[in-house]
Parts: sequence; structure tokens; C-alpha cells
Amino acid sequence: MAVHDHPQRHQGFHLPSLRGNGTAPAAAGTTTAAAATTAYVFAGLRLLTGFVFLWAFLDKTFGFGYATGSGKGWIDGGSPTRGFLSGVAAGPMESTFHDWAGATWADWLFMLGLLGVGLALVSGIALRLAAVAGTLMMAFMWIAEWPPAKHLSDGSVSMSPNPFADYHLVYAVVLIALAAAGAGAVWGLGRVWARLPFVSRNRWLI
Repeated sequence: MAVHDHPQRHQGFHLPSLRGNGTAPAAAGTTTAAAATTAYVFAGLRLLTGFVFLWAFLDKTFGFGYATGSGKGWIDGGSPTRGFLSGVAAGPMESTFHDWAGATWADWLFMLGLLGVGLALVSGIALRLAAVAGTLMMAFMWIAEWPPAKHLSDGSVSMSPNPFADYHLVYAVVLIALAAAGAGAVWGLGRVWARLPFVSRNRWLI
């Protein structure tokens, strides 16, 4: 860059500016593209995770023949919690879970949790509430399966693949990450939801 005389400045050497060679705009463009890519990745992860929760709710409600057999759905009189909780065979809450198995309040809380978290993720609203509710649900399911146990209460081998990190923990971390990243803005109603007056006054609803 040429050195120009200026009546109010001393003459001297000047370092070349990066503004004229396109480096700054290129860096800004790269950053913008990376941010957009990240937003789309989080949006896709949010939708996939939401489908996991919604499908679990629908299958347990109507008995599509996957995890829940045909004719054994909630609407058919089946219990969404009886099979899982009655089968708990390790951990500090084994007897407690057995007592909860098939209880009406447990069925309703579990199913409403699946539905609420699933709808929140798919729509992109109330992700913070979904993260809290979903993490609490995953924590109880982690305790029910109790990965640290090498042996079940009857002495048989538990076949636990990992003493700590299982898919319940992964789902909990994903829910927290989605809420922290505000992942409802892309492919979701997050921006519209956040502009609602009662949500603006209560940011924990975002």
C-alpha cells in the first residue's frame, strides 16, 4: 500500500492493511457458512431425537408391533411401564421400581413425558423444559437399568456393555445441547415462540 502525505500526520512506514486483499470478507464468509452448517446439523439432530420420543409414545399407545406388541397398547388396556419396571433386576431402586410398575400415575407421567418432549423437539419450542423433563426421565431409566452392575440380583451376569455411558446418558446430553444451542430456530418454531409476550417475560420457557 502506498504511503500518502497527510498534513496532520508524520510521514513513515505503514504496515499493509488486510482490508484490501479480501482476507477479512473471506474469513467472515467462512464463519457464516460454518455457523449455518452447525445450525442445520443441530436442527436435524433435534428432529431425529424428537422422532425417537414421539415414536416411543405412539408405539406404546397403539401397539404397532415393534417394541409394543399388537393389541397390547395403552389404548388396549396395556401398561407402558409394567413390563419395563417389573423387569428391573439391579440397582438401588429395584424394589421401588417394582412397586411403581403398572401404576396409573406412573403410566401417565411416562407417556406425557414422551409426548411432551417429542412435540417440543419436533416443533422447536420449549427446548429448555424438554431438556429438564427428558433428562429427568433418562436419569430414572438409567437407574432402572443400572449399567454399573456386573451381576443382576439373581446372580446372573448383567451383560452391561459399559459401567457408565449408555444411550440414556447420550440422549440426556443431546437434549441439554439442543436447548443450550437454541436449536429450535432452524426448521422449527423457536423464533416465533421466543417472541411471544409470555415467553419473553419468562425466558425459562424458551
